[in-house]
Amino acid sequence: MQIILAILIVPSFALVGISGYKSFGDDANTLAKVDGHPVTQQELDNAQRNQLENFRQRLGPQFDQKQFETPEFKQNVLDTLIAERAVNSEVRRAHLTVSDATLQRLILEIPGLVNDQGKFDVERYKAVLAAQGMSPEMHQARLRQDLSLQQLTGAIELSGFAPRTVSKMISDFGAQEREVQELMLPVASFVPQVKVTDEMVKAFYDKNAKLFEVPEQAKIEYVVLNAAAIADQATATDEEIASFYKNNEKRYSEEESRRASHILIKAGTDKAASKAKAEAILAEVRKNPGDFAKIAKAKSDDPGSAEQGGDLDVLVKGTFVKPVEDAILSLKQGEISNLVESEFGWHIITVTSLKPAHTKPLEEVKGEIAAEIKKQKAGKMYSEAAETFTNTVYEQADSLKPVADKLKLKIETANGLSRNPSPALGQAPFNNAKFLTAVFTDDAIKNKRNTEAVEVAPSTLIAGRIVEFKPASKRPLAEVDAAIRQRVTMEEALKLAHKAGEEKLAAGKKSGDAAGFGDAKVVSRAKPDFNPAAFQAVMRADVSKLPAYVGVDVPGVGYGVYRIGKVQQPATEDAARRDMEASQIGNMVAQQEMVGYVEVLKQKAKVKIVRPMNAAPAKAE
Repeated sequence: MQIILAILIVPSFALVGISGYKSFGDDANTLAKVDGHPVTQQELDNAQRNQLENFRQRLGPQFDQKQFETPEFKQNVLDTLIAERAVNSEVRRAHLTVSDATLQRLILEIPGLVNDQGKFDVERYKAVLAAQGMSPEMHQARLRQDLSLQQLTGAIELSGFAPRTVSKMISDFGAQEREVQELMLPVASFVPQVKVTDEMVKAFYDKNAKLFEVPEQAKIEYVVLNAAAIADQATATDEEIASFYKNNEKRYSEEESRRASHILIKAGTDKAASKAKAEAILAEVRKNPGDFAKIAKAKSDDPGSAEQGGDLDVLVKGTFVKPVEDAILSLKQGEISNLVESEFGWHIITVTSLKPAHTKPLEEVKGEIAAEIKKQKAGKMYSEAAETFTNTVYEQADSLKPVADKLKLKIETANGLSRNPSPALGQAPFNNAKFLTAVFTDDAIKNKRNTEAVEVAPSTLIAGRIVEFKPASKRPLAEVDAAIRQRVTMEEALKLAHKAGEEKLAAGKKSGDAAGFGDAKVVSRAKPDFNPAAFQAVMRADVSKLPAYVGVDVPGVGYGVYRIGKVQQPATEDAARRDMEASQIGNMVAQQEMVGYVEVLKQKAKVKIVRPMNAAPAKAE
């Protein structure tokens, strides 16, 4: 839920949210200035943390923070911050705004925030935001900022296009067909000519020693302590359930729900005229209240809600300007408001649905509360058990039996472990890099003592000890002799095939003859139709003069010589594919247009680099 919300609240350029500018001098923390406002070291640090967290969520177990600890990464983040500030400055200069209705509709469309009654869950919305370190006001401000940015950047990106001649040239290249004939020299045909000597086997064995290494391996015993291991011991009494319900009654209460519609008449340059227009529409609505949606669709100046008959959906407090929200909260269901004035103009408002607040009875939520109490108790019990687990495996390090008996845990075994996690073992608790490092310490190997307690997942501890250990070794030559002879035979046969193929290739280029080649077949990037290595060579071949010839080693097969007789476009053009390619090319051009536009905005904002990234901050006097 937090990840989904994070995706919705992080704009294209925003790494640190709304830019709240303050007037600071060029102190030691100032890295750059945009429109006279500083970009500070603290903001860069925050942006780096946010960016790293985004990568961590996207990459999961493959995330390696060391890959991002580079000057280039820091410079990238700083450049993005500067670009963000420059774009934000232009947004303010252009006075771009987002209506309350549009903002509310976007919030209501966030996945996972609808309760069992099909209504927007305000408390869950607030809880998810709190986990992100934000209030609803901060979130809504960020959404406004993001939508304003989209108005600005969207207009620029839509201006980018690629000429049809360019799109056609690229599509023609992708659709190009080549008529090809193959002459294959199979490696198997040259095997009888190869004689492998003992010296050749020994030389291969010595040169490729790593191929014959047997890594160190260990058989271990281990015990795992996690929340599930002690959860069944937790209980919840009726008295505890009743007390929890009383202390958290608000949690099981649903606030009043109001759904409203409005008609907006924008305040133009002639305020009196716009008010008169609004009063006329109000009179029409009061005369025919049942036609509110029809009138809103025809006469409202709010494009976001007019198409829906003025519907603003269920009120989320804080998303509308105060006069509009106050009016919605004061009306009865079906009542028509007087004219309500806001910064956007004049509003005519009605409440279309009103559901009073109510609280779920204890019996309805008893099971949910019992589970919550048990979970809380299990958490506390786990904390106590974790301390016992950690101390026992350390204090009685010669065996895992004492800790297993004390906490009622099962001692399990794992065989064939090495120092590095194995993909084949997946998420097994012992297949953890930190735990394996502890298992393969010199003390654990030599004395077969318990490892320390290692946390391998949230609320999951493991400790283990080596039962059997086999050091790294090298397989003897006699054991691998046959395999080496087979490998060397194939390598030597491939060399012979390559030599013979090069002679065939030279002869073909000289004569242009097709003798010995197979039947012609048509290939293209959409229909490769044979070995990938050979296909790549054929499509890269110079076809300025036909017939063209190309030779290539085909792994596991031999050496292939290919004769290209024709180059042509398909008889039938794939219109859908060409439209898709034209769109992709246009998108690339639009992105480049956006990069250029941001550079212009940076110049307009008079960007000044105060302290380069490779310069240390000045020390305070």
